[in-house]
Amino acid sequence: MDSRESSDLRVLVVEDEEKLARSLQEGLQADEYSVVVSNTAEDGFYLAESQHFDLLILDVMLPRRSGIEILATLRQQGIKTPVMILTARDSIEDRVLGLNTGADDYLVKPFAFPELLARLRALLRRGQEVVRQHLAFEDLEMNTAERSVTRSGNYLDLTSREYDLLKCLLINKGRVVSRGMLARDVWKEPSRYTPIDNVIDAQIVRLRRKLDDPFEIKLLQTVRGVGFILRRGAKCSSSGGRAMYARG
Repeated sequence: MDSRESSDLRVLVVEDEEKLARSLQEGLQADEYSVVVSNTAEDGFYLAESQHFDLLILDVMLPRRSGIEILATLRQQGIKTPVMILTARDSIEDRVLGLNTGADDYLVKPFAFPELLARLRALLRRGQEVVRQHLAFEDLEMNTAERSVTRSGNYLDLTSREYDLLKCLLINKGRVVSRGMLARDVWKEPSRYTPIDNVIDAQIVRLRRKLDDPFEIKLLQTVRGVGFILRRGAKCSSSGGRAMYARG
């Protein structure tokens, strides 16, 4: 691997053919990936939604619910885990459907395992290149190479956690980021039921003091009962600013 060891990488395999699933698990583990296998669509979707994975290998032809349906729902929820589609269908229409739904790659059965490994490594490299060196929103700028943040040209002295939290919000700017997404992507908590909401809210308060309190225009907003979003807010005085951002 280029920047992370294989053993650090978690792969979810959703495949109802038990022999193939077992073969994939053994092969990937031999390459030192950490592998979780699901043989049903329901369990596979639950795992993909509730736990952090670096890669998802998803069969299309699953009982009760297709892999394409699972993929579409995950993408609608903002889950960006790289997805490799496995299928016996090799028509152009099927491939286009899978890619347009949000798959990152498409492999037709039967396939050679070395090709699967090569494609997975390519997906990982691509995923590492997705985050640009420069992220910006309004007068807020982040240099990911230097791990530096400025607003209106003023340097923001952020802790490592505050930086990672803001980076996640910047990558998803204009979209609501749920506490579950933050737990998974920033805190790397494998389960959405891990009770760290209070920890997340406390970090949001600290980040907001540095990001918004010194400025007239507020950017970090709470969507009550849902999560947080970077969105241009109205100008507000220092006395009214804090009242606007009560814990949601």
